[in-house]
Amino acid sequence: MEFRNINELYRRVLPALTTRVNELKIQNINISEQEIWDYLLPKWKLTTNLSLDEIVNDILNFNL
Repeated sequence: MEFRNINELYRRVLPALTTRVNELKIQNINISEQEIWDYLLPKWKLTTNLSLDEIVNDILNFNL
């Protein structure tokens, strides 16, 4: 699946980001969707042929 721009991709994965933020809040870790996105984005930019499921997997397995 291709996206026209980075904002469109962000909106597409926002539910996964929100889920991960909520999971981390249960562990008393306060982080925002944008902070997770900003942390993972450089990794994704270095990867070719990255699929949406790989992006969502990275988000849902994100740890500090």
